[in-house]
Amino acid sequence: MKTNPGRFFEDYRLGEIIAHAVPRTVKMGERTLYHALYPARHALHSSDEFAKTCGLPFSPLDDLIAFHVVFGKTVPDISLNAVANLGYAEGRWLGQVWPGDTLRSESTVIGLKENSSGTSGVVYVRTRGLNQHDEVVLDYVRWVMVRKRGHGPAPEAVVPALASVVAPDALPIPRGLDFTRYDFALAGEPHRWGDYAVGEKIDHVDGVTLEEAEHMLATRLWQNTAKVHFDATQRADGRRLIYGGHIISLARALSFNGLANAQLMVALNGGAHANPAFAGDTVRAWSEVLDRAETPAPGVGALRLRLVATKGAPFALRGEDGKYLPDVLLDLDYWALVPL
Repeated sequence: MKTNPGRFFEDYRLGEIIAHAVPRTVKMGERTLYHALYPARHALHSSDEFAKTCGLPFSPLDDLIAFHVVFGKTVPDISLNAVANLGYAEGRWLGQVWPGDTLRSESTVIGLKENSSGTSGVVYVRTRGLNQHDEVVLDYVRWVMVRKRGHGPAPEAVVPALASVVAPDALPIPRGLDFTRYDFALAGEPHRWGDYAVGEKIDHVDGVTLEEAEHMLATRLWQNTAKVHFDATQRADGRRLIYGGHIISLARALSFNGLANAQLMVALNGGAHANPAFAGDTVRAWSEVLDRAETPAPGVGALRLRLVATKGAPFALRGEDGKYLPDVLLDLDYWALVPL
């Protein structure tokens, strides 16, 4: 067989390292399309001149462009036969991605656990995104529910122990980053690190209605080949499932209104795609400040933020049973760098 039907749960081996095809050179076209698909407008990723005042040589590509490209490479080997992408942990953006960089991905299988139904299992992988200099620019763990090919015996269950949060002293700070000359007027809001209190919740106000063509264009842009995003026959209801990363980028872009100075995502503590999203849904976002930390970089602080994408009202997350409410699409926990 010359075509690739995708891997099933039985095809994974603990400790296996998977080198993913195909390397991707990213340029300004990726940013242009990214900013056309999402209302992204953080100043550091929009202006070379603004980036220079912050100690960088010019404006790097958006953090989530790196995430999408690295993630997309893994789909044919990890989640082509996935039932669901379940979560993330221990993610760090270890280096900036610049126009002209070439990214590739590799994953190590760090855990396997068959589900009680015997028809699927959970695969845990640590994925690294590397540039053309073999420097790691992104590292994260995710776990995916994958269909089984048959009902044969499963490997012994191994579930990795994962940190619930990236420690503040382990946050990667871009070389040269300096917010002491930060221009709040050009950034769009006056709010500094000290203006945010732990426990504070922010309604980002705006909403975006999802379009079929836009989410499929975005998913193709990241070369994500998962069938459920394109082929309406893959689901009994005949609906194309929207790629979870599309919701992440949309919510992050919407968070500009209230978090315009949260310029860089540097760590991904955890995340869950709580419910599926489909064309026609209107997505809104809200955030909660979970923690604050100082950094060694001049004028730079860090906020730990919960970012929630929802089709419903702000600040509603779980029901009395502890489960996510049906309107909640995304619950993401991340660290961002902000000016002091």
